[in-house]
Amino acid sequence: MVFLILVGWYTEGVPRFPFLTDFMSNPVTPASRFLNRELGLLAFNGRVLSLVEDDETPLLEQLRYLCIVSSNLDEFFEIRVAGLKQQIREGITKTGPDGLPPLRVYRLVCNVAHELVAHQYHLLNERVLPRLAEEGICFHRRNHWTEAQHAWARNYYLREIKPVLTPIGLDTAHPFPRILNKSLNFAVELSGVDAFGRPCTHAVVQAPRSLPRFIQLPEEICGCPYGFIFLSSILHANVGDLFHGLTVEGCYQFRLTRNSELLLEDEEVSDLRLALQGELSHRQYGDEVRLEVPENCSETMAQFLLDTFELEETDLYRVDGPVNLVRLMRVADLVDRPDLKFPSFQPQLPRELDQTVPLIETLKKRDLLLHHPFQPFMPVIQFVQQAARDPAVLAIKQTVYRTGTDSELIEALIEAAHQGKEVTVVVELLARFDEEANINWAEKLEAAGAHVVYGVFGYKTHAKMCLIIRREQGELRRYVHLGTGNYHARTTRTYTDFGLFTAHPEITADVSAIFMQITGLGKQERLRHLWQAPFTLHSGTLQAIAREIQFARKGDKAHIIAKMNALTEPLLIEALYEASQAGVHIDLIIRGVCLLRPGVKGLSEHIRVRSLIGRFLEHHRVMYFRHGGSHNVFIASADWMDRNFFRRIEVCIPILDPRIKRRILSEGLRSYLRDNHAAWIMNGEGQYARTHPRRGSSCFRVHDFLLQHLSQKSSSS
Repeated sequence: MVFLILVGWYTEGVPRFPFLTDFMSNPVTPASRFLNRELGLLAFNGRVLSLVEDDETPLLEQLRYLCIVSSNLDEFFEIRVAGLKQQIREGITKTGPDGLPPLRVYRLVCNVAHELVAHQYHLLNERVLPRLAEEGICFHRRNHWTEAQHAWARNYYLREIKPVLTPIGLDTAHPFPRILNKSLNFAVELSGVDAFGRPCTHAVVQAPRSLPRFIQLPEEICGCPYGFIFLSSILHANVGDLFHGLTVEGCYQFRLTRNSELLLEDEEVSDLRLALQGELSHRQYGDEVRLEVPENCSETMAQFLLDTFELEETDLYRVDGPVNLVRLMRVADLVDRPDLKFPSFQPQLPRELDQTVPLIETLKKRDLLLHHPFQPFMPVIQFVQQAARDPAVLAIKQTVYRTGTDSELIEALIEAAHQGKEVTVVVELLARFDEEANINWAEKLEAAGAHVVYGVFGYKTHAKMCLIIRREQGELRRYVHLGTGNYHARTTRTYTDFGLFTAHPEITADVSAIFMQITGLGKQERLRHLWQAPFTLHSGTLQAIAREIQFARKGDKAHIIAKMNALTEPLLIEALYEASQAGVHIDLIIRGVCLLRPGVKGLSEHIRVRSLIGRFLEHHRVMYFRHGGSHNVFIASADWMDRNFFRRIEVCIPILDPRIKRRILSEGLRSYLRDNHAAWIMNGEGQYARTHPRRGSSCFRVHDFLLQHLSQKSSSS
């Protein structure tokens, strides 16, 4: 049995990270009322890796999870580790809520990250690749190429690779080239003298990003249905061709990760889009953070690269395989083996949604809830498309945080602008790693005649809102869509989220007021129902917790259930501790980082924390407060984090329709508390233990349940 902990995992009760024994065994003190965020992020990725070790995970999905961990770690180093290194350089010793100074956190993170990466590549080489080979999906290593494969690779190199390569010899006239963030490069050790009489020792070959990182072989060449070779293998086999007359002593792939956080100072920005466009070009060349090399990289070359990039030994990651596993994500798409993937499913429309009737006509009668990915995102797109073509619609207002490079919804907004509608789009230009796509959409929307604003500088617009204003019988009426997730059609197929359509006059008036606040100037307006960050969301949540405390102290039943991606805000954690001590029962379903310590006697013994890691990425934010039997339910765009409460524009929506309230409570909370297969239970030391059905009880998988439940309750007609 395998148990994941905050900073790694235990195997058969033996800690794999003995250097943390003193840290984890300390009693809870005021400084240690909180766990560490960075270690929590690494623990989350350890739980994702557990799906690779689960025989019930289809084989190609195991490969996907390995790639997802690599992608997550890239961002972790680009943002979190980069931030720690910057604090250390600047001599900052101020501790976070966990009481650990940056240097201590950095050392812990390095140790855990090295263990995590080593385990990841062990799973790749000892589990996933051999099993794929048994299924006729082979990655041919250079040392095992047949003569025909050698010939094919040589021909491919001459035809597709060599013409776009530029080998760079390193000497006083050729300094080390600038290395792009996360790009694939090759460091070459040479001996000999060139045509000009110069001694040659080192060279660098940069692989253009236009080249595929793996290439599929013809079946007659590879001898199996799906055969692939890595670009690095082809280049290694032919690197001598680039340095005629010299001896190649060694050739090693390497990959450099840089600080990718964008820094824009308020007083220096007059045009946010222009400033951001300038800053994006520098992201590829931020401070160096991590160096990845193959296991066989010589000590001399590894030290040369570390010295060149001014990195320490702890920043060096030796890996047994490609230095970038993210690119292997495409393999699952290229291989037509449905039996090695999760079973396909068709999201079903809610029974009450009649496709022959405009969506707005349905909303005149009732509110509508969509639960993605079990129910489709298409009605959200149709909401805007129908409004764009509806002569009675006067205006559409929309927030855009992440929407992708190809968006039917944005195209519908452009169409609405062309149709003469008043279209206002709040585009968040600082959505991390989506900045370029959002800039492009902003330019297209402006060209179509839409009003494009970039929110409020210093406060990311993270709320998910769409407002349609329509003239009906001489009066204006509003309709809105509010969601927990992004307006991104692709991610709605894999992220769990709720989307609410309503024409409730007070809810829609609140949404209208928030749009006015974002696009215009003026004092905060008192909202009727919605909680809004950075104004009332934090205080509203604290007040809801305080009311549960009051009920508990009076001897009434008191219960809080909350589901989110992360819990890090100290004041809220302290409020939950107080609620626990008052006797409030608290169930927290937190996918990723949780700084709260549950189940600690005298502190949090009535708090239970679970994390669900499964087929879909848990993304919806839901809150339940028993409130003396009123059963208050909310959905929100915000996690319980400092940034969401105080540095973002977020909305939290009370569910007023009893029918929808029951659905959210059942589908979004209680069913998750029943899961005994994909859930991990957290203890007060930050350790996670995977749940298993009790002897004699059946296995309950929440994702399977929701797929079946919502299919039965929906109509495909």
